[in-house]
Amino acid sequence: MTTSPSGHDVAVRSARATGATMLLLAFMWGAYFLNYCDRQAVFAMFPALEADLRMSDRELGYVGAVFLWVYALGCPVAGVLGDRIPKRLLAVGSLVVWSLVTCATGQARSGTDMLVLRGAMGISESLFMPTAIALTADAHPPALRSRAIAILTTAQIAGTVAGSVFGGRMADAGRWRDAFFMLGILGVAYAVPYFFFLRHVRESRAEALPERPSLSSAVRSLLGARSFLVLCAVFPCFVFGLWLIYGWLPTFLHDKFALSQGDAAWNATVYLQSATAIGLLGGGFLSDWLYRRTAAARQWVLVASLACSAPSLYLIGAADSLAATGLAAAAFGLSSGLFMGNIFAAGFEVVPAGLRATAVGILNLFGGTVSGFATLFGGMWKQTLGIDGLLAATALAFLAAAALLAMVTHAHFATDHARATAEAIA
Repeated sequence: MTTSPSGHDVAVRSARATGATMLLLAFMWGAYFLNYCDRQAVFAMFPALEADLRMSDRELGYVGAVFLWVYALGCPVAGVLGDRIPKRLLAVGSLVVWSLVTCATGQARSGTDMLVLRGAMGISESLFMPTAIALTADAHPPALRSRAIAILTTAQIAGTVAGSVFGGRMADAGRWRDAFFMLGILGVAYAVPYFFFLRHVRESRAEALPERPSLSSAVRSLLGARSFLVLCAVFPCFVFGLWLIYGWLPTFLHDKFALSQGDAAWNATVYLQSATAIGLLGGGFLSDWLYRRTAAARQWVLVASLACSAPSLYLIGAADSLAATGLAAAAFGLSSGLFMGNIFAAGFEVVPAGLRATAVGILNLFGGTVSGFATLFGGMWKQTLGIDGLLAATALAFLAAAALLAMVTHAHFATDHARATAEAIA
């Protein structure tokens, strides 16, 4: 285990949460919740889109892939912008634009319209994620950072469940278009109090510095740290499995167990996401507790998450009953929650404080690019290899990623963490 530096001990002793930081976390949670409601509702509507817009399985796969690829390309740009201009402007602007795009999605008349609008959704939502994570991290001391980000990330879970179930129920009622319009209007309405709160938020001094490193030097600094570089490798593996489930588990259950769209969405999300929430919060508190003993705590929690997620990922596809599938999904949610709550906090341990938004953007570039293939391959190979076959192959990749991360953490974390700490002090 890696020995913690003296600066780390100071951060542990000074950890305090204030009313202002908790209110900031609450507002960011609400926006993040709407973010996932709007992006996830469509996956519970695939049978309706197939019937109304005459979309094939391959085209339905592109619904997720186009969004994720555009989102991935936008995240590094958003991260760089977030380290150079006020993050609060990006957060509110992103919310307004993606909400308007959500409204417009209800007017799609063809598969092409749907894909274009999903691309627009990817652009608008990419501005939010790096900003939200960096603002939350800046508002909390290192010894509270994992739990703060974990609490924020529970909005992803709640939004996935709410968006999927709402979308599935509305699709069953023949009102999938109304679902997009209602979600979009809700987002525009939320932007008003969100803006008035964030306008009074003071961003960190590091963000206010007039001189910034160039984009090329910033990227070199981040990718020069092996501990960050390995996160860029294992994160895509993780989100590939995650988006394979997010994108195709409702349809997989609909076809395998003859469920309605609403029931399939419920069974695909409620067990998985409820357990993920427990894993997120438990993992956040566990990592912060372990951080008092080693600064590499978050990296080792990621290793454990990947190793424990692999068998349950396989069982989701292999289980013979709906109850067994739900149990496997809950097991995957519990272990994957550990990863989701710690991936960005782990990265912040080995990158300079002034490059946090950029770091999130780069991680999402790698993650989004690869995870787009998860939804695409699900559509392409649904009738041949099958979703269950893809899940089995992904489980093996999780084990390989766990081994790689463990080796790099053992060999290089101490050096990378010390360098990032020294740069922050300088």
